[in-house]
Amino acid sequence: MTQKYKFLNNINFPSDLRKLSENDLEKVSNEVRKEMISAVSETGGHLGAGLGVVELTVALHYVFDTPNDKLIWDVGHQSYPHKILTGRKNKIRTLRQGNGLSGFTKRSESEYDPFGAAHSSTSISSALGIAEANKLANKSSNVIAVIGDGAISAGMAYEAMNNAGASKTKMIVILNDNDMSIAKPVGAMRTYLAKLFTGKIYFSLRETLKLITSAFSKRFSAKAGKAEDFLRSAVTGGTLFSSLGFYYAGPIDGHDLTSLVPILRNARDSKHEGPIMIHIKTQKGKGYSYAEKATDHYHGVSKFNVETGEQIKSGNNLPAYTKVFANTLVKHAQKDSKIVGITAAMPGGTGMDIFGKEFPKRMFDVGIAEQHAVTFSAGLATEGYKPYAAIYSTFLQRAYDQVVHDVAIQSLPVRFAIDRAGLVGADGSTHAGSFDITYLSTLPNFIVMAASDEAELVKMINTSVDINNKPSAIRYPRGTGVGLELPSIDEKIEIGKGKIVQEGNQVCILSLGTRLEECKLAAEELKNKGVSTTIVDARFAKPLDQELILKCAREHDVMITIEEGSIGGFGSHVKNLLAEKGIFDKGLKFRAMMLPDTFIEQDSPNKMYELAGLNASQISKKILDILFTKEAIKVVKN
Repeated sequence: MTQKYKFLNNINFPSDLRKLSENDLEKVSNEVRKEMISAVSETGGHLGAGLGVVELTVALHYVFDTPNDKLIWDVGHQSYPHKILTGRKNKIRTLRQGNGLSGFTKRSESEYDPFGAAHSSTSISSALGIAEANKLANKSSNVIAVIGDGAISAGMAYEAMNNAGASKTKMIVILNDNDMSIAKPVGAMRTYLAKLFTGKIYFSLRETLKLITSAFSKRFSAKAGKAEDFLRSAVTGGTLFSSLGFYYAGPIDGHDLTSLVPILRNARDSKHEGPIMIHIKTQKGKGYSYAEKATDHYHGVSKFNVETGEQIKSGNNLPAYTKVFANTLVKHAQKDSKIVGITAAMPGGTGMDIFGKEFPKRMFDVGIAEQHAVTFSAGLATEGYKPYAAIYSTFLQRAYDQVVHDVAIQSLPVRFAIDRAGLVGADGSTHAGSFDITYLSTLPNFIVMAASDEAELVKMINTSVDINNKPSAIRYPRGTGVGLELPSIDEKIEIGKGKIVQEGNQVCILSLGTRLEECKLAAEELKNKGVSTTIVDARFAKPLDQELILKCAREHDVMITIEEGSIGGFGSHVKNLLAEKGIFDKGLKFRAMMLPDTFIEQDSPNKMYELAGLNASQISKKILDILFTKEAIKVVKN
């Protein structure tokens, strides 16, 4: 912490915060907000969500006895103020850096993070599990889950609420309603929440306390309770949440500490048996004018100038894979009215915002609902449409059953545009696209492609347009291409056919995906050591180019596969092919290089791939180790 603050300098843990007067909490909030803006300007990260919950964070840690009371933040985008107040303020400028603080809640990082998160809508489920565990162990500690209006649109949240409402287990859910997830919230829930804030529905402190007191007090008669229910229904028109078994209070101003503190205190001290929902209204980006005015409220930012709000952009002018995908799809959609786009609350991240501007009626943002997105796409496919479901690799994991049951088994031609494939940098292991090659290549009748560069991505999109009898997937990484001229939308590739990039006679490198450039560098290193190398851009994890792979296996002493995915993927399928064809019986030396069997923590992508052992020098070393003994390597080096 570089600045001097009247209060924050003396707050290391929530126990220090609780020593202060309630009258000081607003000043503490202002200091936390200032420190957060300063820190994120140096690190980049998720700014807007945290700015919106500063007062809530201060109030929660002031009222509840954390970490004994368990506070769970959904997704974790909004957890930076929480980290500042829970023993991590001196490390806040290491956010999302190598060996630094995670951008999300993380159990191994702090006892104040009882449940790790980075994907949406897990907080109510995990909180209920902890609350039930407390009940079994006869613990009286409180469990509080904070979930946003975007996250509560996901099906998992309703599964949890349905279970919680029937359980009669005390837990507190804070619904943080900021009318904004990553993108503008969509769907009926957004409309429903908006209605709760119209007319006279915004509860005053006095009204809210009256409702809570009347509901929780044992002194009130059944008649009084009925009157309270009537009053609440008259004010809100009834609530979905109360129908699910929650005692519902709100909406209230989430930036007003004079309301938040007593309401949270009442909820804490209540004897109510069952879940409580406190509905608060906040503003994403609150307290920083540039964030308040931005369309995304500075959800995710790079490093920026605090005084001007200007974000510091990379000087790289190479085309981003996401934009190449979006612009290519637009060109095809201009010619083919059957092409439609689907995204799960990530139009900007997947490029579907570009598609949607051109074809607003043919782009569907289904909200944070990957399972629904996949089956919705399957439904479109049954009627002859060509759905492109653009979903990050890490988020597609959430819909694996739907991919199997609703798409693959029925052989429906849903086209999966899998963005953020491979390691992703600052978001770390929770967002890495490590497993899609493995979990898709196991499925019968599936076509799985991986682009080695932006030109190949265009060709794969071109090819996918005509795949009308089975599902297909194209994976591509976060970031930019290598600067190649993009082909026309008429240039296609043959299904299941790779291409030879360079020819040699000793070693064959089978590369799947964007490690191809590292393979080329490795081949140069090997050439300098007298090793002749063939490089193949495999293009397909499924179906394999069996003819080409077997030919290379017969003509080379060593074969090695390279992929940006976990074990069980491309390399495993190649190994199985070679084994079944008896190639190993003839003496071929084979190795597979893939992501290691561990979760790689946040760092720059280059450093993460170095840790994974998938850069050029590590590839060449692996090959030399196969070809020669250590003594022979020394001779070659000399």
